[in-house]
Amino acid sequence: MNGADTAWILVATALVLFMTLPGLALFYGGLVRARNVLSVFMHVYAVACLMSILWLVAGYSIAFGGEGSLWGGLGKAFLSGVDSESLSGTLPEVLFFAFQMTFAAITPALIVGAFAERIKFSAVLLFTAMWVTVVYFPIAHMVWDANGLIFNMGALDFAGGTVVHINAGIAALVASIIVGPRLGLGKDMMAPHSMTLTLVGAGILWVGWFGFNAGSNLEANGGAALAMINTFTATAGAILAWAAVEAILRGKASMLGAASGLVAGLVAVTPAAGSIGPVGAIALGGLASVACYFFVAVVKNKFGYDDSLDVFGIHGIGGIIGAVGTGIFTAPGLGGVGGDDYSIASQTWIQIEAVAITIVWCGVASAILLYITKAITGLRVEGDDERRGLDLSSHGEQAYHS
Repeated sequence: MNGADTAWILVATALVLFMTLPGLALFYGGLVRARNVLSVFMHVYAVACLMSILWLVAGYSIAFGGEGSLWGGLGKAFLSGVDSESLSGTLPEVLFFAFQMTFAAITPALIVGAFAERIKFSAVLLFTAMWVTVVYFPIAHMVWDANGLIFNMGALDFAGGTVVHINAGIAALVASIIVGPRLGLGKDMMAPHSMTLTLVGAGILWVGWFGFNAGSNLEANGGAALAMINTFTATAGAILAWAAVEAILRGKASMLGAASGLVAGLVAVTPAAGSIGPVGAIALGGLASVACYFFVAVVKNKFGYDDSLDVFGIHGIGGIIGAVGTGIFTAPGLGGVGGDDYSIASQTWIQIEAVAITIVWCGVASAILLYITKAITGLRVEGDDERRGLDLSSHGEQAYHS
């Protein structure tokens, strides 16, 4: 056990939890209408708590149990054989368990934004429990475990471009289509009720993301420092790129756009943070930001799916661009850490294959699980309850009182 590594990952674990509670809850809460803000908070908090339990019961074992190419078995279910003395690399294994648990908590919480303002609370919990078991845990094993299928293909995913963001983004797209649009979409005012909450949440996400990316190095050394500076530069480049596109196309740069660009940059650099250079990170963040803007402002409207808080448009698209871009910007000629024999073409193709596997696995499974959820609990609240708002109709409380 290395004391410095252990101290850093203890801090990083708290930072990643801070991203979810309160970061993501504030970010999403401000983006919905006032009558639904507490329901979004409740969904995020409940999903994080549910995931903490499921990760202990079987998730950690399936993801990091060390068996098979598709899943890790149940040998470590309920933390069997794991105690304060067992090690994972230079860390106490129980700390590695806790660090990865925060990733498992935030991933399904991201999906909440796709069907916000119309989903049943019971449906959120049932779908989450099934989805992480069938999608998140196996994909985490495939990508990060030494026996995993995607790991052994040679794909690079430093902190979760496929595991977290593409998974959440694809599930969000499927869910927004199957659940259907909010009542009054295109007719009623659905602007964010509090940009203040959203911007506070966005700032917390950026700070917490240093634990997400730099913590994924799992050691306190230069690799963690590289991931940290890349998390700075990619995000800065993405914010400025989104603001520039808005200023050119709409005449004004908005703070909502800046917050969206912030998340797009963070998402894109996540798989690449440990293997690209700071200048490449600026380019990657900027490219992802422009592409995410296009999907949020153009593609979503053209196809008419109601991804309420743009989970697919930012996490899905940003994750895909980041994962594929990792193969390009890891090249030493572009400032990356690839060796002298590094091949952009071959590595990028491997990245594309990893993305394709994740999209197909997550997309098919998510659709099946949503229809199972629909059959058991139903997906949507009643129309009158949706009009009243989920805060009152589902949880019996209000965020604001006149």
